[in-house]
Amino acid sequence: MSAKRRGAERAGPSDAGDPGAGEVLLLDVFSLAYRAFFGLPPMTTTRGEPTGALYGLSALLLKLLRERRPKGLSAALDAPVATFRHASFAGYKASRPRAPTPLASQLQRLPALLSAFGAPTFTAPGFEGDDVLATLTRELVAAAERPLVVTGDLDALQCATGRARVHVVGRGATAGRTYDETAVWARFGVGPAELPDWKALAGDVTDEIPGVPGVGSQGAARLVRRFGGVDRLLARTDEIRPESLRAAIVDRADDLPVWREIARLRPDVALPAGPRFAPFDAAAVARTRALFEELEFRSLLPRLDLIRASLS
Repeated sequence: MSAKRRGAERAGPSDAGDPGAGEVLLLDVFSLAYRAFFGLPPMTTTRGEPTGALYGLSALLLKLLRERRPKGLSAALDAPVATFRHASFAGYKASRPRAPTPLASQLQRLPALLSAFGAPTFTAPGFEGDDVLATLTRELVAAAERPLVVTGDLDALQCATGRARVHVVGRGATAGRTYDETAVWARFGVGPAELPDWKALAGDVTDEIPGVPGVGSQGAARLVRRFGGVDRLLARTDEIRPESLRAAIVDRADDLPVWREIARLRPDVALPAGPRFAPFDAAAVARTRALFEELEFRSLLPRLDLIRASLS
């Protein structure tokens, strides 16, 4: 058993998260908004403004605040420009459709929603929101905080190391799951830091990373565990069996390092100076109430009042 895996097994139970004061919630906002938009029926205000994604995201935030009582929260957004991944690989997310118009209009409202909740919001031109999350996670762990990345997809699982965990929200009524290093190992057969190598070999439909034909998720895990990643694998291709697998990997020897770097989250992007998180306090309650009234989220007001009462 590798030292990395032994360390992961000491990290704690796979569904741990210890709801309660102390966590800092790092919100993967676009993925959560997309999940809410496609998971709820259409909603509009009496003025005809679409609000389903904003409502679903607001309901999720209230649930997290009520159940986990975090120390604070922060948010990451994608910048509306191409990233280094697009420059490195022309096929990266090349077929992904534009957001539907009812969703696109709501995405413009996200900064105001996050400001109401008091969450400092970060973007990094040339990078994705996931890179921002990885950077915030690294900074908060270095400051002895307990970051919990909240996301709608699995890309952020690379952040689930040491004190940091990742909560992937469920679809519809499905409960979400909180991942630490042990849970990542259990699901993928590799550790969080090895997920980029795993994805390069296995491929990823969402990001349109082709992967190596015939490898698949389990085969990728076996190769990463045996060889230690793409670079070491390519240095020892003469040991790969069967011959058909060796030929497939050799044929993609130039692509695999590129795909690995595309899949790797960058924990070192430059972020502006300032607080990395803020508490949801009485002032945030007042701002959120005003926004909920504007958006006609009347059913959320009692939930907001429960949180307000817990602050006193």
